[in-house]
This record gives sequence, C-alpha cells and structure tokens, in this order.
Amino acid sequence: MNIQKLREELKVDEGCVNEIYKDHLGYLTFGIGHLITDADPEHGLEVGTEIGDERVNDVFEQDIKTVIADCENEYVFFNDLPEEAQHIVANMMFNMGKPRMQKFLKFKVALAEQNWEKAAIEMEDSLWHKQVTNRANRLIERMKNVN
Repeated sequence: MNIQKLREELKVDEGCVNEIYKDHLGYLTFGIGHLITDADPEHGLEVGTEIGDERVNDVFEQDIKTVIADCENEYVFFNDLPEEAQHIVANMMFNMGKPRMQKFLKFKVALAEQNWEKAAIEMEDSLWHKQVTNRANRLIERMKNVN
C-alpha cells in the first residue's frame, strides 16, 4: 500500500488542527484526527491548548501504523485486497477505530468476497454514514469503482 497516498488522503479527510478540540462526537482530539487517550501527555489539557507540528506529525505516524496493524488483524485478507480497497478500509479504520469497525460484519464479508457493490451498500447503511456523510459518500463512490 502506498502509505504516502494514505497520509495525504487522511490529511484531507481529517484536516489538521494544532490545538485540542472536540470532534463531531465531542471527543477531545488534536492534530490529524488523533483521539486523545489516557496515555497521551495531552490528556487532561483544556480545549484550545496548542500542540506543535512535531508532536502532531509524530502522533499521526504512530496512528497510521496502528491503523494498518488493526486492518491486517481485523481483515486477514487485507493485504490481498486491491490497493484502492485497502486505502478505503484504512481510512474508515482511522475514522472509526477498531471497536466500531468490528461491528461492520456484512461489510467484512463483502470485502472477503471482493464484492465492492455490496461493501458500498453496507457502508451506506450505517450510523457512520449519517455521522460523516460527505466523507462516507466519497469513500462509498470509491468503493463502487474498485476493480
């Protein structure tokens, strides 16, 4: 998978904010969609606290590694998918996280079957689609065109 291309896609979809903010679900976040965890030094800091570029980039690189590992663990066939499908799945995993992605059971079956139309239908028939409609619609259209 072209990791640089994935980085660029995620930067567009997530944006980059060099301060702590609340995401669309109210979770404290910073940088390129990094959800603050108890283990982060930023945990407990107030909304609006500035975060430097170096920290944002370091966390983003770690988050990408985590997302790819989660994709490979959750979808044992992940590396056999066409690169475009890998990018879409990784984008979704980055956005939702593994616990929420694990609930997409019919989506997983569709991916295993390489049934891109069915996968797109499962993406659209989700709460995720309602929460991030523009992003979801872009990824759904891309999934329909995987070959």
